[in-house]
Amino acid sequence: MLSVPTLWIVFVVNFVALGLVWIYVARSYPNFEAARFWAFAALMASTGAAISMMRDYMNPLIPLTVGGGLLIASCGIASMGIERFYDRALSWRLQAAIVVVGLAGISYYALGEPNTSARIVIYSLVQSIAIGLSLRLCLSNRDGMRKPGAYLTGVIAILIIAINLARAGMAYFHVGGGVSMMQFNPLQAALVLVLLFLSMMWNFGFLLMAIDRLRAEVADLALLDDLTGVANRRQLLTRLTEECARSDRAIQPFAVLAIDLDGFKDINDNHGHGAGDECLRTFAATVQGRLRASDLLARMGGDEFCVVLPAATAREAAAVARQLLDVCAEQPVTWQGTTLNIGVSIGIAQWSHAGCRTPEQLMAAADQALYAAKKQGKARFAMSDESLASAAAAGTPTSAASPLLRSA
Repeated sequence: MLSVPTLWIVFVVNFVALGLVWIYVARSYPNFEAARFWAFAALMASTGAAISMMRDYMNPLIPLTVGGGLLIASCGIASMGIERFYDRALSWRLQAAIVVVGLAGISYYALGEPNTSARIVIYSLVQSIAIGLSLRLCLSNRDGMRKPGAYLTGVIAILIIAINLARAGMAYFHVGGGVSMMQFNPLQAALVLVLLFLSMMWNFGFLLMAIDRLRAEVADLALLDDLTGVANRRQLLTRLTEECARSDRAIQPFAVLAIDLDGFKDINDNHGHGAGDECLRTFAATVQGRLRASDLLARMGGDEFCVVLPAATAREAAAVARQLLDVCAEQPVTWQGTTLNIGVSIGIAQWSHAGCRTPEQLMAAADQALYAAKKQGKARFAMSDESLASAAAAGTPTSAASPLLRSA
């Protein structure tokens, strides 16, 4: 039969090791705030277990109450680490109330009416509640995807709660024999060992959550433009391939806008590359704020951008282009006391089953239209031949005097 002190020694050693691991993670990644909560929770749990071991050397009531309170609090702090991981508001008050209620119950059945079974029941229940508060965050699907680390953490949390409830029920009904301050019956000792193993696995679940987050950030960096934060060329080509395939299946059009900043070279030459970078950032933020959630803005390189408009016709793309010309003209950039105006030229191309069916054909058509817009005087948009035909078939005027063709 395992003694209580032996179990506590194992607990202390393991959670000190986990705490050191999380301290290292927190120092290596200062912006990863959840690691600080998980480090504090592990060290608090090891401290609570170490204090509980002191029952052989002092009045056992003090280690029981203080150690038990720290162990319950450590579960709450670990749960708040999950809340911080998902940028949710921390449940400080609720977790504090759980600790107070648990400590009051343990103290009563340790000091007022000594009852080891009742203490186990209270400890198990409040610890389960503290852990269960973060369960929904771990098991919910985000962005339509189930994260392996979070899912594992949630499953382990369910197992911890289930074992705690089983332990509470067995203690209440005295299943497996009696328990005392210094000795568990074999069944209770086995359940405590299982809880120790699961609590370690819970922390490994946290580590997998951190790895999932890091992998997602790396993936985002591979698909985002460093300067503007919008999609890069790689993400654009992937999205165009997906949209072409979808449109091919549904015979539903979509459109792209090829955009080029007018006079960008002059801005770089006359005001420096810092001014040019600020113009690019301002332009990207301005355009991004005008697009739908389903649209994609990508930087092709230099001052060349592209907008993908799913389920949009050439006529609807022209309306978007006209709006972007207006907002860019109204959004000057201030750089070191100098006002810089951002002008753009836009080329429009629409996917068509008979013409621009591939990403390469579609981008080539948009680039040709962009060249035509610049040739006509810049600060305007133009359509590719296929897009003009589609707009004409839809009853949209396509002559040079058309409201679809904006002059400077």
